[in-house]
Amino acid sequence: MSTTQIKTAAVQTKTVEWPRLVADIGGTNARFALETAPQKIEQVEVLPCNDYDTVVDAARAYLKLAGDPKISHAAIAIANPVLGDWVQMTNHHWAFSIETTRQALGLETLILLNDFTAQALAITRLSDDELVQVGGSHQVENAPKAVIGPGTGLGVSGLIPSNSGWVPLAGEGGHVSFSPFDDAEIMIWQYARKKYGHVSAERFLSGAGLTLIHEALSAKEGIKRQKLRPSEISAQALSGSSPLCRLTLDIFCAMLGTAASNLALTLGAGGGVYLCGGIVPRFIDYFKHSPFRTRFESKGRFDAYLAAIPVYIVLGKYPGIVGAAVALSNHLQGICNNTAALGGAQQQENC
Repeated sequence: MSTTQIKTAAVQTKTVEWPRLVADIGGTNARFALETAPQKIEQVEVLPCNDYDTVVDAARAYLKLAGDPKISHAAIAIANPVLGDWVQMTNHHWAFSIETTRQALGLETLILLNDFTAQALAITRLSDDELVQVGGSHQVENAPKAVIGPGTGLGVSGLIPSNSGWVPLAGEGGHVSFSPFDDAEIMIWQYARKKYGHVSAERFLSGAGLTLIHEALSAKEGIKRQKLRPSEISAQALSGSSPLCRLTLDIFCAMLGTAASNLALTLGAGGGVYLCGGIVPRFIDYFKHSPFRTRFESKGRFDAYLAAIPVYIVLGKYPGIVGAAVALSNHLQGICNNTAALGGAQQQENC
């Protein structure tokens, strides 16, 4: 499966090396920035996706805000699998051709990659003050790292060590089938199954997932359904004004603990688990004492194995943009640290 598509074309005018356009597009917001020198990110703007008919419209609006700089090279991290030239977003209505987009924006190079592949690449550039550790003892040197994060959807990735550097994994792990852990989660899963049929991990581990958990608990208790936004649920949970909202948040964190530990076991992630996305950083103090870590370590014979693995909350404000810049740099320099995950031999030729 190819998860990055690279479009290049010979141009008659002289290539402009800097600045480069980098972006991280999710189901709700499109974050754009200029990379003006290696890993120097400037002029970040967050544009609501619903304000624009197409990705080209959003990019042009950003470039106008940035002063219409001449751009030759661009990279876009997007919350979607990238399997070919045509991209149809999962959690938004944008659909577009990568090649047509490159031409419309007058670019020499355009890279598209999965947003959590970009998040994984950004992990390699984080400083210690951009991480908050939640449990665990120590990292194992040169061991895989797991990357997972709830936001508009659920992103999943990982970093695998190789002789040429860290190889980011690209997949759609947020859409694996959800597996309930206890009777309460079985009840919530049954509620979701009646509503949706297939129930993925993302159904619960996302902003909309908080609302869905709250719905299921309300139905179980015979409480008239309240149309609460995810932010309202978390606010009422943290303030203590709603026991049902607190239970919702507790269950959400426990479910995330299960998903994170499953990923850690699958990858052998002795290098740590990194929690990205926009939800968890909003309630770090609560999260440290939430059911997350207990559930993370609840794996029977592998309790001790998981107890040693550190979990980090990623505080970097725009990791998707940073990762997109890393991917673009790797391509332009001919250094494909992610060859195995991003296309094998064919990708080597592209580099």
